[in-house]
Amino acid sequence: MKHPITEAIRIQTARSNEMEHASPMFLTSSFCFDNAEDMRAAFADESDDNIYSRFSNPTVQEFTDRMVALEGAEAGYATASGMSAVFASFMALLKKGDHLLVCDSIFGSTQTVIKKYLPNYGIDYTYVSADKMDEWEAAIRPNTKMIFLETPTNPGLALIDLEFVNAIAKKHGLLLNVDNCFATPVCQQPVALGADLVIHSATKWIDGQGRVLGGVIVGKKELINDIYLFCRSTGPAMSPFNAWVLSKSLETLDVRMERHASNALAIAKKLEGHAAIEWLKYPYLLSHPQHKIALKQMKNGGGIVCFNLKGGIESGRTFLNSLKMLSLTANLGDTRSIASHPASTTHAKLTEQERLATSITPGLIRISVGLEHVDDILEDILQALDKC
Repeated sequence: MKHPITEAIRIQTARSNEMEHASPMFLTSSFCFDNAEDMRAAFADESDDNIYSRFSNPTVQEFTDRMVALEGAEAGYATASGMSAVFASFMALLKKGDHLLVCDSIFGSTQTVIKKYLPNYGIDYTYVSADKMDEWEAAIRPNTKMIFLETPTNPGLALIDLEFVNAIAKKHGLLLNVDNCFATPVCQQPVALGADLVIHSATKWIDGQGRVLGGVIVGKKELINDIYLFCRSTGPAMSPFNAWVLSKSLETLDVRMERHASNALAIAKKLEGHAAIEWLKYPYLLSHPQHKIALKQMKNGGGIVCFNLKGGIESGRTFLNSLKMLSLTANLGDTRSIASHPASTTHAKLTEQERLATSITPGLIRISVGLEHVDDILEDILQALDKC
């Protein structure tokens, strides 16, 4: 059996009759049949023939197959964006009267879905602290159906022990749903640690170059089938073009993440203790509160560094406005380094109390470390810090 990284490069299911080396794009909305019986059989689910690209598409399936191999999962489904993957994983598997247990440190849009929209469907939720694991089991109710979490969390880089949470989930018969966007499957494999579902915003490190949107859900076959049926009817399908771009991106994911992580670790070490910084977090730093968890379940520390400026929001603005090379944009996981201010962007819709409860302070800066030479990234950050 080949290594998952090799599988992600060599799996090639989207083929024509031309024996092309690079997979072609199947840019079509629908697929033809030779006769009426073949068409009937396809619609009756008696064959694996493609019918319509909202249902399935060879290019999209190839990307999905590669992600399934990387995560060590049984099956998967690709969606138009990371948030459509998150939403589908909830709506396909939760029903009125169910309860969702959620880590409090998650992406701002995921917070909005859980707090604003899930209650409309009669789905209740409870938030538990990422750094107070003793709260988790106590928060489980008789109607709890799923645990949802991110690790590392966005944007504060808290780490959650997946083996610990999996033990709780299995003890109570709950689904464990893990957003693995920050780590990527080459750094962390939640399925091997007990996760039933793993979600990615493929827009981030999976693409790696800020080109296209995409999401993907992988996990147990029976769960993915329910998600597929939900998505087939509701329509958050990934476009074949985006799938082709993302599939090619997976061929370089391993080497890209090695560079992102090595750059991030070097920058974190250099910035730690800087006079303008109150605290700094990076999973592979000894100072990280859950450093032992990082070593246990992550192959490297990933490409995100975050720190809190002593001067609060004014220092945050000064820092961002003083950057000369790093991009200011609403994304992460790019070849180019990106700086963002979560309190005023990705988590702006949360209340100040909600932000502070998850360490999103007014002076918090999140750096998505790119592939530029580490000296140039560091030089730009340091000159901006000197002005704070």
